[in-house]
Amino acid sequence: MPILLFLIDTSASMNQRTYLGTTYLDIAKGAVEIFMKLRARDPASRGDRYMLVTFDDPPYGVKAGWKENHATFMSELKNLQASGLTTLGHALRAAFDLLNLNRLVSGIDNYGQGRNPFFLEPSVIITITDGNKLTHTSGVPDEVTTYRSN
Repeated sequence: MPILLFLIDTSASMNQRTYLGTTYLDIAKGAVEIFMKLRARDPASRGDRYMLVTFDDPPYGVKAGWKENHATFMSELKNLQASGLTTLGHALRAAFDLLNLNRLVSGIDNYGQGRNPFFLEPSVIITITDGNKLTHTSGVPDEVTTYRSN
């Protein structure tokens, strides 16, 4: 029962048009739709849960969380609009925060009591962007620092 979190770049640069005339954001939406259709054919996908997160500032970036159904996910995907900055660093943080919140709510992580190893819920973050740097509002960092909680 994996969680597939789609992190979609909705910065203004995604309004660029390809040589076919479609925007980068339209291509990203189409890629997610095709992925979902192909994944639905696999019998192992029955327990999949999907989340949709954009590069908007939290909490506005969460378009479809773990409680929304497939129709809500697809509706939010179709309504995405490109504006703002490419803040990949903040968006990744928001995605990890959302996944951690889901684990807390579902009982996988019990703060102060440790993790329940028999609850296995793999998560995959699929990022679609035209950027190549981990930017945020105060600049472009040279490296990424990740922290692991014990």
